[in-house]
Parts: sequence; C-alpha cells; structure tokens
Amino acid sequence: MSLNEQQLAKLNKVQLDESWKYGLSDFLLSPKMDELKAFLLEEKKADKVIYPPNHLIFNALNTTPLDRVKVVIIGQDPYHGPNQAHGLSFSVQKGVALPPSLRNIFHELHNDLGIKIPKHGDLTHWAEQGVLLLNAVLTVEAAQPTSHQKRGWEDFTDHVIDVLNEQREHIVFILWGAYAQRKGQRIDQNKHLVLKAAHPSPLSANRGGFFGCKVFSKTNNYLKQHGIEPIDWQLDA
Repeated sequence: MSLNEQQLAKLNKVQLDESWKYGLSDFLLSPKMDELKAFLLEEKKADKVIYPPNHLIFNALNTTPLDRVKVVIIGQDPYHGPNQAHGLSFSVQKGVALPPSLRNIFHELHNDLGIKIPKHGDLTHWAEQGVLLLNAVLTVEAAQPTSHQKRGWEDFTDHVIDVLNEQREHIVFILWGAYAQRKGQRIDQNKHLVLKAAHPSPLSANRGGFFGCKVFSKTNNYLKQHGIEPIDWQLDA
C-alpha cells in the first residue's frame, strides 16, 4: 500500500523493525491499533505495572525480522512475575528461575536431540537464528494473568501470522496446546509445516501428548529438506 506523509510519520513513531513495520502497516495504522495504544496508556496512567517493559514489547519481532523467520513458536501471554517476561514466548531473562513449561521444553529438547539442559531460560539465541517466539498477547498486568486478552493484541498477532503465511514459504509453525492450534488454523499447510502437540505446562504435558513430540528434530529435518540452515537449539551454559 502506498502511504501518505501523515501515515509515514505515524509509522515512524512505532519502535518496530522496518521489515515488520511495513509488512504490518495496515494494522499499525488502523483504529484497532489506536484503541490498543489508548488502553495501554490508560493502564500506565493508573500506575499499573505492565510486563514486559515498554522497550521489550516487540522484542520477538525486532530480534527476528520478517525475512529471517524460519520457525514460529506461538505462546499465549507474557509471564506476569517480576523480571520474567522480555518479549519472547516461553523465554525468561537470565538469572530468573525456569518456569515449569520451559523446564519441560528443555527436557523434550534433551530427549529429542540429546542437548544438555541449560541452566538459564533466555531463548534469545533461538530468536537470533530465525525462531520467532511470538505470544498471542504481548503485554500483561503484573500478577494478573490474561489481563490484557481481548484488547487487540490477538488481532495484531493474527496479522503477523497472515503476513508470514502469505509472504513467505517453508516456515515451521510449532503449535503447543489448543490455544496456539486455534490461532494456527489460518496457516497454509501446503506452503508451511505445522507441528502440533500438547502444551508443555505440567498440567497438560503430564497427561500425555507433549513429551516425545520431537518438534526440534522434525523442524531441522524439514528446514534441511528445503535447503535452509537448521537451528542450533543448544543454549550456552
């Protein structure tokens, strides 16, 4: 779409990687985005603590530009405890205890590829290689899980998936749990690989369907089949 000066000026204010900014411009310039921004401003004015901090809300998109995406792992909401969320789904900042879901992800990674279980849960190394760690909702109020659902983020992240679905091919979408799988219904499975399994949270994983899903090896096999450099899933100690 061709943009006028006013629209370009509005886009320039968005702290987002250029490739995504233009890919998502019709949503970023829409009334829905205005409403979402207004809601977040109101929350801040009410002195509510919001996670992740402002500069990390778009961390997933900024770390993994549109043309570099190889894999998408869809999460639900950011973690709602202090110093946990930093804008990448399932990931926590270094020095923070591993949440149970992430511990289960690391166990599956170990069982699948023999990779040593890391001591920290910062998945930036994955994101830098093209793993888009995308939560469906990009903000949350401290200690209030799901508090920012149905405020517009879901539409925004649907848009992210649509752009990848239409503009790219041979991406692996990893959908853990019913929520991510519903969100992934829009993906064209003729162009992309969709891997589904139960959610890694203990409640879900212990009922079966997560352990043994082998998504990490399946992802790398698919990437290699299409001449794409596989992901090095090993995190530093």
